[in-house]
Amino acid sequence: MKRFLYYLLPTPVRLFARRLYYLPADTIDCMLGRRPEGVPPRGKIFTGPGDYVKLGGKFLTYFQQLGGLKPNDAVLDIGCGIGRMAVPLTGFLSKEGSYDGFDIVKSGIDWCNTHIAQKHPNFHFLYTGLYNQLYNTSDKADASHFSFPYPDEKFDFVFLTSVFTHMMPAEVETYLQEISRVMKPGAKCLISFFIINCESEDLMIKQPTHMNFPINKGFYRLHSSRVDTANVAYDEEWLLEKLEDAGLKMDDIKYGEWCGRTNYFDYQDLLICSKV
Repeated sequence: MKRFLYYLLPTPVRLFARRLYYLPADTIDCMLGRRPEGVPPRGKIFTGPGDYVKLGGKFLTYFQQLGGLKPNDAVLDIGCGIGRMAVPLTGFLSKEGSYDGFDIVKSGIDWCNTHIAQKHPNFHFLYTGLYNQLYNTSDKADASHFSFPYPDEKFDFVFLTSVFTHMMPAEVETYLQEISRVMKPGAKCLISFFIINCESEDLMIKQPTHMNFPINKGFYRLHSSRVDTANVAYDEEWLLEKLEDAGLKMDDIKYGEWCGRTNYFDYQDLLICSKV
């Protein structure tokens, strides 16, 4: 119900409502010094639920174990939000390594530039004013025609956490092509998805109380009729086809708990691929 009511609000109001909701807790944290250094107030975090520090640390482990991330790598964080993945990387990447992140929510990029980039000169954050029905309706630029502002074959490791779960098919196709373009040959990419296959489809029918996608658009499905990009799930065969079209090879899929699996890796599905 809270999710449904949240989607009813216009985008700017959603961000303001979150800050208002967490204002008492953030005020108390500030007064008592309970908020760790380098962590934003809860009211400013717009990238979903969960512990900011623990989630960042967990994904850093995934990046190393699943993607082979090394301290001297050049890293690209697509949809970097308010630095949840960047913060743990500040203690992992060496001076020879580098981090670039971009996002469509300006407040998140502003926070990252002030609290991360000023202390770590090899970390760079860029605001990209692209339209998204969930996160940014102020700008009208279409993500399906967006070219990443980076040269060819720049990055050793690229990741997207809860990004394609909020994007439409044409945007996903463009991003996959751009991801491949900016990856070095042999580079790795980790992407989180909601993946529709026979197993997840069957589980959604049997366990409708879990994350569900009732609006069937063929090769993709929507969670909400109110906000198309609230949550988007993609057919596995379609995804693998688009990866191949972009020159990316699927190395592994770690299936998630979102649809009610009892044997799972994380909440969302994680797809690991490499540049051919």
